Amino acid sequence: MGASTVFVALAAFFWGLSGGIGSILMDDSWDASVVSFYRGFVGFLFVLAWLVLRPHHNGLANKQLWCWSVIAGLGVAGNFSLYFISIEHGNVAVAATLMYCAPVFVYLISFALKLERPTAAKWTAIALVMLGIVLLTELYEIGVSDLTLIGVGTGLLAGFSYAVFIFGFKYAAPHGSPQAILSIAFAVLAIILFIPSDNEQTISVLGTSEWPLFLTLGILGAGLSFVLYIIGLKHTLPALAAMVAMVEPVTATLFGVLALGEGLGGIQIIGMVLILATVTTLSVISNKA
Repeated sequence: MGASTVFVALAAFFWGLSGGIGSILMDDSWDASVVSFYRGFVGFLFVLAWLVLRPHHNGLANKQLWCWSVIAGLGVAGNFSLYFISIEHGNVAVAATLMYCAPVFVYLISFALKLERPTAAKWTAIALVMLGIVLLTELYEIGVSDLTLIGVGTGLLAGFSYAVFIFGFKYAAPHGSPQAILSIAFAVLAIILFIPSDNEQTISVLGTSEWPLFLTLGILGAGLSFVLYIIGLKHTLPALAAMVAMVEPVTATLFGVLALGEGLGGIQIIGMVLILATVTTLSVISNKA
């Protein structure tokens, strides 16, 4: 495994850990919006420092860069906040796996915008993912299991939001540097998430003994992870990156089971495997096309 692949794997590993760290903070009565804000704000400071250190060809004078970067920021803001709400109303393993469905939403958006031609194989893959979601979330037992419709819905919307981020970043990339795009995106995220958050809680984080955990969440869940992922992706085949990205939901699941005492039933595990295998295959085929 080359260094670039290791960078991608580390990024996915850190993203997986971020779900567990966020769950610990929410269990300590911190609001999901406050946790999401600090993950994004610390990430903003991190990528802004990257931009200052690597300012060349940033494209900040380009209007297209700003437009698409703002869209990417809206996507990542929705992703962070909805992901933690999903964890709050369910568990880390289910939330992370639902968010991993983002490539399916990318396909659906591409079909709607006629950017990609739908095929029987792609529709079959999407149907398999939907079946996996039903098994994983036990939708047929909502109200009986620990999961709720809010947890399932926000988990899927977190995946959709990540798909919006992917589109925004993709179309911003030709107009400037990754660090400029991420700086704008995370600035938008910080502004959007600060407004609806509990301001008293947000300010009180600075004086709490748990501030190192918030800092760790921001560095691992947004700052360092995104930098590693972007750098690693430059020298990693997209198909390989898609498979390596499975580290995220697997890490989140293991963290939830081993550190948080969360459990998954046999049918849920089958659903998880079905989702991960199908989405990874879908990503690999798409990147080879």
